[in-house]
Amino acid sequence: MDSSCMNLEDESMCKSAYDEETGLPCAWCKSGAVKDDCLPSDLAKSLPPGVFDCSSRAYDNAEEAAPQPRLHSFDYVDGLKHTLRDGDVDSSLCDASSPKQFSGYMSVEGSKYDEDGQSKHYFYWFFEKRAKSLLEETPSEKDVDPETIPFVIWLTGGPGCSSTLALLTENGPCTPTKDGHSTIQNPYSWTEAAHVLWLDQPSGVGYSYGTSDDTNEEMIGEDAYYFIQSFLKAHPEYKENPLYIVGESYGGHYAPAIAHRVHMGNKKLAASEESHLNKINLQGVGIGNGLTNPEEQYKYYAEMAYNNPHGIKAVSEETYEMMKKAIPTCTTLIHQCNKGDNFLDNFACQSAFLVCNDSQNAPYRMSQLNPYDITKKCPLTNPLCYDFSRVETFLNLESTRNALHVSDKAPKKWASCNFGVNMKFHVDWMKDFSGYVADMLNDGIPYVIYAGDLDFVCNYMGNKAWTEALEWAHKKEFNEAEEHDWDSNKGLMKSAGGLTFIQVYEAGHMVPSDQPEAALDLIKQFTAGDI
Repeated sequence: MDSSCMNLEDESMCKSAYDEETGLPCAWCKSGAVKDDCLPSDLAKSLPPGVFDCSSRAYDNAEEAAPQPRLHSFDYVDGLKHTLRDGDVDSSLCDASSPKQFSGYMSVEGSKYDEDGQSKHYFYWFFEKRAKSLLEETPSEKDVDPETIPFVIWLTGGPGCSSTLALLTENGPCTPTKDGHSTIQNPYSWTEAAHVLWLDQPSGVGYSYGTSDDTNEEMIGEDAYYFIQSFLKAHPEYKENPLYIVGESYGGHYAPAIAHRVHMGNKKLAASEESHLNKINLQGVGIGNGLTNPEEQYKYYAEMAYNNPHGIKAVSEETYEMMKKAIPTCTTLIHQCNKGDNFLDNFACQSAFLVCNDSQNAPYRMSQLNPYDITKKCPLTNPLCYDFSRVETFLNLESTRNALHVSDKAPKKWASCNFGVNMKFHVDWMKDFSGYVADMLNDGIPYVIYAGDLDFVCNYMGNKAWTEALEWAHKKEFNEAEEHDWDSNKGLMKSAGGLTFIQVYEAGHMVPSDQPEAALDLIKQFTAGDI
């Protein structure tokens, strides 16, 4: 510590102190941080306590201190406070083709689901659409209205797995090199088609953290709704862009819950004059290999294990028959789970989680086949079945954390999935969110449901079944629609009334990873209104 700021031992002194040599305010910095992780005192006052520590570092001039992470604070109804803190990310970290990228946190205090003094801090990483395509040799030079570029929010499932993992292994603009110390571009990034924001949620996932736990979709939907409101207030240049919310796996819960909360918020705004909130330009929802209607989907685990179109017998005939016999008990418990939210219903939810997964998932796992891709092996000792060590190395580098403006309060070690968070959603697991889908379809919000046909755990059979069981205005039209080739033999598709189902060939649970070209075509077509 240099002598000019030796006496800065407490907050009050630091916020008022000036460097004796330069006359400039001393800065607040993360411990051991580089210059880009420091703030001048006036900005530091707006941060939650403990995020930055008083430092002796004083900048050579005021302009040098200015371009630090941006702070935006919003007060909503009933004491709800949101703070967005984000900063630009150097394009050398991941994808020089993006005109703009930034990352940071949405902090929420005063949520109606949290106790006094509790807070949650959600990490996000945003990329603008690539200025120049990596796939087109002679990209079109025609002018594009920036307000027409689609804006996609991506939600990874688990529950408890990080959307940043998907960014770096599925549909993001870069992926770590083998040693995890740098990145290479992904030509099939969804930023070829849209602005994309990857959001780490619930609290405790990835770089996100907090003193309160999310345990159901009401909590998640509420926080996400106000996050989108705050993000678009802080970055109004994107408020007119058509918004699409896309979830994968347990995102089959998240995406419809969040989208429905947005839709209900829009309807409420249309009927009132709440000037502190803005209409969100929601234009569609996507679910990839999702868990949305467990009562329908759990009926197809046995079929996928034994009678899948790939001829793979993951279980014996005897085990297959045993799995089928257990289905009625499983679905009865799921049905009871969805009757309400009292003690007996929640007990049924817990029972359904145990009974259904024990009778339908466990026999398949004993085969040591990968539940996310039935053509691959997966030892019982690896619950995720994949090696994400290069991603973990990259995201745990101090240089990466500094570049992404990761809070010192975030988990000290980034992990692909948080199994503690996963356990907190066991009551929520068997809840049915297809009713939200029906409500939104009836109001004209389109949905695309896609599923790789090698996935067992959220298989295409069950996903197709729940779309056909859905009670909505165009049920008959959708069910009678003929399946036809999609995207030059990349899959099968059926569509009617705003609902589209796509079976993606030769893809497992993570379609953008297994069939990146098909996944990019899908999001391009959906956001263009072509499917």
